[in-house]
Amino acid sequence: MARPRKPLLSTDRIVETARALVDAEGLTAVSTRRLASELGVSGPSLYNHFRTKDEILEAVADSVSAQVDLSMFEDGRDWRTALHDWAVSYRAALRDHPNVVPVLARGPGRRPAALRLADAAYGAMVEAGWPPAQATSIGALMRYFIMGSALGSFARGFVDDASAYDPADYPHLGQAHLLAEQREKIDERAFETGLTALLDGLARQYEQLPQEGGQLTAGTGTEPATGTG
Repeated sequence: MARPRKPLLSTDRIVETARALVDAEGLTAVSTRRLASELGVSGPSLYNHFRTKDEILEAVADSVSAQVDLSMFEDGRDWRTALHDWAVSYRAALRDHPNVVPVLARGPGRRPAALRLADAAYGAMVEAGWPPAQATSIGALMRYFIMGSALGSFARGFVDDASAYDPADYPHLGQAHLLAEQREKIDERAFETGLTALLDGLARQYEQLPQEGGQLTAGTGTEPATGTG
């Protein structure tokens, strides 16, 4: 009887296993020894695909960036709607993989999916008429906002013990102990409130952009082309 063959080791299989470890236990759970054990292979075999642990974590981060929908920048949606829908998709990917956010927060680096994300967002803003320098700022602003919203939960920061919020000390926190059980609803509402306020502000700036012949002019800008990742 033939011996069962081990599944072939591949880059995708390593990344999927590493991502599952990060999701379940955090970034520190990933090591070549632990991954080799999870994959049922010898440690040295991993080096045929990745040279270091950092390379593995970079690949895990990029696999999360690849989950962000970019179709809104290609199907004719106006810039504001596209930014909104993209931000929602981006945050959803980070919400599903919160432990990898610290790696993503370093910026796109050389990660292909993250660079495609940055290119799409920046390009759509310039095509909509934003000057390149402002398009760069919008990319940075969106990155700050989305990453920040994914780093932690506001509601989860409150304990469910009413005695922790003595009215004598905290007269306005009488219902704070109820926040944790409504965490998802509160965090989603806060994200939408902030995103709407952010886009409202950008829309006012957009209305003030120079006009030429009825069309918005992109201007020249001085910053290099970039978006967010």
